[in-house]
Order: sequence, then structure tokens, then C-alpha cells
Amino acid sequence: MKIPFQIYPSITGYEKIDWQSKLKEINHLSLKEVAVFLGSFDKKERDNLYKFLLKSSIKKIPFVHLRHDINKQDMEFFIKNYGTKYFNIHEDGFSVIDRLKPYLDDLYLEMNYDDQIDEDVKVEKIGGFCIDLSHFKASIARGTKEAEYIYERKDKIKFSCNHLNGYDPVNKKDKHIITDLKDFDYLTTLPKFVFGQVITIEVYNSIKEQLVFKKYLEKMLEEMFKS
Repeated sequence: MKIPFQIYPSITGYEKIDWQSKLKEINHLSLKEVAVFLGSFDKKERDNLYKFLLKSSIKKIPFVHLRHDINKQDMEFFIKNYGTKYFNIHEDGFSVIDRLKPYLDDLYLEMNYDDQIDEDVKVEKIGGFCIDLSHFKASIARGTKEAEYIYERKDKIKFSCNHLNGYDPVNKKDKHIITDLKDFDYLTTLPKFVFGQVITIEVYNSIKEQLVFKKYLEKMLEEMFKS
């Protein structure tokens, strides 16, 4: 059985691992489809990224992780140039969604697992959920409010896209630097309804490593979705 979704490597970044190295890999490998995570990039860095994206081998970006200081022009850059259909926001993103009109149906909510849900959070106002799979696992393990919020809406809201990273069962938290493929094995314990059509690998590992992860994940999830 073919898995009912696509898994994409991603451009990610933080203090010591930047987007330039990943884009260099992408161009070297002539990859045409990747996801992009903007969470660590301020406006100046985003503008630099956008310039280099336009010169890259990338033709399609199905998913973009937004951050608090973006506006609809950021979304329009990806929609116009890369046909992007899925953008995610965090729970605090509801305080700024008015500036993202008319693209609210393209926004998807990523929950945390800190046992707090702001009163502004109304997933019904946007396209649906972007379930961060390790966050969801951590929320279940910790018994936090986010898991309850998701379960209560499983038959009412679209589950369209996902972040996929590792999980640390000892500390009950997500892992963004993968050291062992077994860091992904928690996925088989999750209910199938949380999996969307587009799954993005959200780790700081290299693109080359992400492609290895992708093969492992596809095989594992294919087995999972057979049953």
C-alpha cells in the first residue's frame, strides 16, 4: 500500500546551522521540492533567503513554517513562485492573523505541549491543524491540554500537514538533531488521523541525512498504514 502523503526534506536553521549550507546541498543534488522553516530568520535574513531561493534548483515548496513577524507579502512570495499551499503558525499566531488575510484558509495550527492554550486560539478560523508529531506524542505522554484540544476536534477539523522530528521518551520532548533512526519509531504509536497529506522533516541535520531519514520513514509508515 502506498502511503497517503508526501514526505519532504526541509531548509531549517538556528544559531550555528544556517540555511546557506542546506541550500548548497539542495543545489548540488538538484532537488526540486523541499519545505522551508522560517522560524529562526528575521526579515533581513528572510530577504536574503528569498533571493537565493529564486536562483536555486527548487521549483516547488509545498509547506512553509511562518514566524510572528511575517506578513501576507511573505506568503505571496511562496504562493506566486512555488505554489505553496500550506503555511503553519504557532498558538500565538492568532494575535496577528488579521494581517494575513485573505490567506487564512492556507494557515494551519501547530500546537505545543506546555499545557497552556491561549484563549485567542481558534483553529476553526483557519485551514486546520499542522500536527507536530513529536509535540503530539509529548503532549499525550505528559497529559497536557493540547492533546485533549486535538482529540476533541478530530472529526471536525482538517488534519492537513505535519512536522516530523524525533522524540526523546526519557524527557518526553521533541528532538531536532537526530542521532539514531530509532528516534522516529514513536510514530507507530500515534493514531492515523493526525497524519496529513504533506509531512515535512523538521530537523537540523543535513539534507543528505534528511534524505536517508525520508527513506526510513517511508518504509516504516508504509508498514504502519497497511494495517
